[in-house]
Amino acid sequence: MGAEGEIMPFGALAGLALGLAALSVGAYHFGFVLPRLEAILRLLEGEGGESFAAMRERQARVLERTDERLNELERLVRREVHRVGFIRYNSFSDTDSKQSFTLALLTDEGDGVVLTSIHAGEETRTFGKAVRKFVPEQGASKEEQEAIAMARPGTAA
Repeated sequence: MGAEGEIMPFGALAGLALGLAALSVGAYHFGFVLPRLEAILRLLEGEGGESFAAMRERQARVLERTDERLNELERLVRREVHRVGFIRYNSFSDTDSKQSFTLALLTDEGDGVVLTSIHAGEETRTFGKAVRKFVPEQGASKEEQEAIAMARPGTAA
């Protein structure tokens, strides 16, 4: 009886420990895991608010509107002036102040305008010429050609 008497309390303790472990797992499951699972199910089924499917549909609409807005912005940017060429120079040999200038303002496609202002003593004259695909629509001076070349992609400083 001595050996059995010692095994019995050890077995009872092991059974008690196993029972407490099972009770702890059950309490954890019902107190922590189950409420979260129920919340996920409510979300998926749409109880008490917007369902997961409705949220996905709403997000798809937002994404579609965002894509449309991005496409419109990209279309507008192509028309903006991104390419600039600027040159200051003396238009006449009797002046040394570099008051004359040529300014090319072009889109990435090379459309825009080239402006030239020529300073001659007491008088200044300004000219503007349209540019299409990096080519002026009228004859261009050496300075105008240089400003347009500066505005070309890969050549701007």
